[in-house]
Amino acid sequence: MRQLLLALLGRIRRGRRHVLGSGVSLIGLSLVLASCASHSLMPAAQSAAIRERERALASHADSIQSTVRPSGKVGGLAFLDARDGHLVVLPGDSPADAWAQYATSPESETSPVSMPPVVTFVYRTDIAKAPEAVTQSDLQQQRTSAAALATELRRIEERLGLVQRELAGTKQDTDKALADMRALAEDLATVRKFMMQTAQLGWLNHELVVENANGMRKMAATSQELTASSAKLEDTLRQLSESITGQLRELAGRLDAIQGKIQNIK
Repeated sequence: MRQLLLALLGRIRRGRRHVLGSGVSLIGLSLVLASCASHSLMPAAQSAAIRERERALASHADSIQSTVRPSGKVGGLAFLDARDGHLVVLPGDSPADAWAQYATSPESETSPVSMPPVVTFVYRTDIAKAPEAVTQSDLQQQRTSAAALATELRRIEERLGLVQRELAGTKQDTDKALADMRALAEDLATVRKFMMQTAQLGWLNHELVVENANGMRKMAATSQELTASSAKLEDTLRQLSESITGQLRELAGRLDAIQGKIQNIK
């Protein structure tokens, strides 16, 4: 085992391009390293089963990479079907993503696969990560958690939709209130303008009243002057009449005297 590790590490040190050209070497090295780190903690039978599975997958390294590389995904779940032992590769950006894409695809119903209890997620050769061992129960649990999360997200989206509708209704009410306030402001401006015009008319009316009062006072003064002048004229006419009457009486007396003298002379 140590010699195999040294040989593979030597090939890696000689250049990354050579390692990328040989998917078998990279995957084989990763599988061996992973198995060395964990086999000592497992029972002998289970460790032997894992080594057998890793060797079987290492022999299909080129097929795994030829399936993963065109998909554009980070890697893929790789395992041998538990029923007939054929190679199954499910591309994805993570173990959970790969299994979720397969579980929701039509292929899961038309060509279902039999997954072993433990599968391996193999990265592309240009990603320097070791393969990861994933249990079927973990994938199922992650799938269940993802479904629960999707359900919760749908509930949140529904709540957000309800909140948005309520906000839309509130916005309509707010717009209506603003429109009413603008109409009220326009009415207040109209009333203010009318009050200003009324105040101006009141001021003009006051000026007219003051002017009329002054005119009436002037007319009263003029009337008093006319009354005084009329009384004075009346008095003057009376005096003139009395004077004329006296003069006529005096003239009549003189005429009577002259007539008497004339008769005496005859």
